[in-house]
Amino acid sequence: MIDIYGLRNCDTCRKARAWLAAEGIGHRFHDLRTDGVDLATVTRWAAAVGWEKLLNRRGTTWRGLADADRDGVDEARASALMVAHPALIKRPVFETGGGVLVGFGPDVRQSVGRTTA
Repeated sequence: MIDIYGLRNCDTCRKARAWLAAEGIGHRFHDLRTDGVDLATVTRWAAAVGWEKLLNRRGTTWRGLADADRDGVDEARASALMVAHPALIKRPVFETGGGVLVGFGPDVRQSVGRTTA
């Protein structure tokens, strides 16, 4: 069973969930906005993939932050921001028996497929 974290209305998360269903891969979806995410989880993900990869700097949530929050962001500040604003987390995040994967590119699909085989 794979845990997938994302936003219910995110197109990429919808595609990932549809792909998991089509591939017959059992999964549990956690809506980051509805269910929230705690600092320990974000810290674990950041340790696994790097906080820079986990932090979504392309979205409207990032652009909407005050300059003081964005300037000089480091791992601790980024983690706190991601907990306070879950849309700052690059999506989707997969937790598999093999670790943590972020995004939904071909490499992630291949890795997710391997961990469930």
